[in-house]
Amino acid sequence: MTRTITPRLRTLVLLLLAVTGVLFAGAAPASAHAALTGSDPAQGVVVKQAPTEVSLTFSEKVATNTNSLRVLDPGGKPVQTGQPSNVSGTTYAVQLKSGLGKGTYTVSWQVISADSHPVSGAYTFSIGAPSKTVVSSDAPVVGGGVVGALYQVGRYASYAGFIVLAGGAAFVLACWRRGAGVRALQRLVVGGWLTLTAATLWLLLLRGSYTTSGKADDIFDLGLLGQVLQTKTGAALVSRLLLLAAAALFIAVLFGAYAKREEGAEKRDLSFGLAIGGVVVAAGLATSWAMAEHASVGIQPGIAMPVDVVHLLAVAAWLGGLTALLVALYRAPAETPVEAAAVRRFSRLAFGSVTTLAATGTYQSWRQLGSWSAFTDTRYGQLLLVKIGLVGVMVAVASVSRRWTRRLADTTVAAGSAKPEKERVASGAAQQSTGKSESGGGSQRAAQLARQRAAVDAARQKRLRDGDLHRFGLRRSVLAEAGVAVVLLVVTTWLTQTEPGRTELEAKAATSSTGSATAPSNGALTLDMPFDTGGTNGKGVVSVDLDPAGVGANEMHIYVQKPNGQAFDIPEVKVAFTLEAKKIGPLPVTPDHITTGHWSASGVQIPMAGDWKIAVTVRTSDIDQVTVSKNAQIG
Repeated sequence: MTRTITPRLRTLVLLLLAVTGVLFAGAAPASAHAALTGSDPAQGVVVKQAPTEVSLTFSEKVATNTNSLRVLDPGGKPVQTGQPSNVSGTTYAVQLKSGLGKGTYTVSWQVISADSHPVSGAYTFSIGAPSKTVVSSDAPVVGGGVVGALYQVGRYASYAGFIVLAGGAAFVLACWRRGAGVRALQRLVVGGWLTLTAATLWLLLLRGSYTTSGKADDIFDLGLLGQVLQTKTGAALVSRLLLLAAAALFIAVLFGAYAKREEGAEKRDLSFGLAIGGVVVAAGLATSWAMAEHASVGIQPGIAMPVDVVHLLAVAAWLGGLTALLVALYRAPAETPVEAAAVRRFSRLAFGSVTTLAATGTYQSWRQLGSWSAFTDTRYGQLLLVKIGLVGVMVAVASVSRRWTRRLADTTVAAGSAKPEKERVASGAAQQSTGKSESGGGSQRAAQLARQRAAVDAARQKRLRDGDLHRFGLRRSVLAEAGVAVVLLVVTTWLTQTEPGRTELEAKAATSSTGSATAPSNGALTLDMPFDTGGTNGKGVVSVDLDPAGVGANEMHIYVQKPNGQAFDIPEVKVAFTLEAKKIGPLPVTPDHITTGHWSASGVQIPMAGDWKIAVTVRTSDIDQVTVSKNAQIG
């Protein structure tokens, strides 16, 4: 039977390695969870006078350092002064040197989003007129390269370790208490603890390089480690290590005093105490993820974080318990087989976990997506559909396991029937030993014979147990569940490092140059551009109407509305037209205020037909300002 089982387990391991390899092979640097939604000067714009500062607006608050925001002249020399500062809301700015010459300047940024993921990028603007530039944005690549790949390995390992640790312990306490004395289960749970501890230390060591230079040489930089310890992610990792120390004590009691204690009131009391302590430690470990990732940012973080903790605990109870059941079915000793009652208890535990996952997952999906279209229009939504499909497959396979469980004969009967045979063998061996001793024979031979017969008897019990058709069917279905669970774990971990659909759609709507618009057949052109200046009442939509949207004089109307559609006034609105293909512009237009939320300008001259960039600068207070733009075919 061992020769039959080993290839199956090897196949499961190879499946894990293959799926992980495919993901890493096609993986780019970690997706930006804080998206750039605006900039001043805007991307590709040509300004007449040199700006005094460059500001960037993100979809959420970010963490910055000295090199987070750099501005490079056409020759590649930095022209920023001082450190970036948070001027308002989610807008960050850096001051520029005075007397900047004409040409194209490169703005590169490298920040850490509120959910702990690094984000970087670059764009250009020009002073006076565009020019050639030698800059290729030499900013370090954060979240990618060798360090990025190593960091992602640590993330996968930490999730896997937590699931095996928490789920394996839950299986022992809630489903199969006799399993506390089974060495295979002990090795599984301890292995989960070791994996999670090693992965946490690994992530803590890599974090500094992962979020700054991206260089392998900086992994052991103690200065960077000190900076990491002062961040939210660093605090979460240190908290996880402290909780793992408590988990080590829990494991020692579970597989020590608890496993050795006989059934009775005292053991029941100890079970209750271990259950309470285990839930507290497991919830604390789950919180170390919730406090530093998606759940801690965005809408309703006060609700999202507890929901995320419950979600992680349900995942661990289901997938970790499934792993423990698989080990018990294949590796438990013949004299201590996993009973049908234990399998039925796990079946109920798994059903409760799946119900919890459905409820918490629905809330998380709504929070991260925000619309039905995000399921198909964003990478996060597409991965979520894959995850939902995998959960459906697991539930279907689990239903097969439940049918096998109902048919499974309780193996304790077989174990009990084998007991008289063992006593008979032992009695015979003892009689032989006595006889040989009396006749002057050696007792060593009798003891050896007794051990051989005991081994044969154990092998016979194992054959009887493994020959149970129902148990064999249950093994196969649980193994299939575990295979799907491996892929599900990979997809779930990938989801945690993918930009949420809600953020991605908002960024697409607000980012400059989101696409080209063509005037309808009557010649009129309407462009709607969401904006967010980061200040109070800083969100809204600016609409630009151009009629007849052709070469020559045009009538332009601008409308500013709140997200709910209500018109409102702001201190200033400016428009600029740029035809980048012909290096014409920007042609500034300052419209006149007509009424609440309405500005207009007549005689707006468009010199030639082409794909014009229409950039609108919106200022909602003395310091809150953003420029958004779209391209449109005019003429």
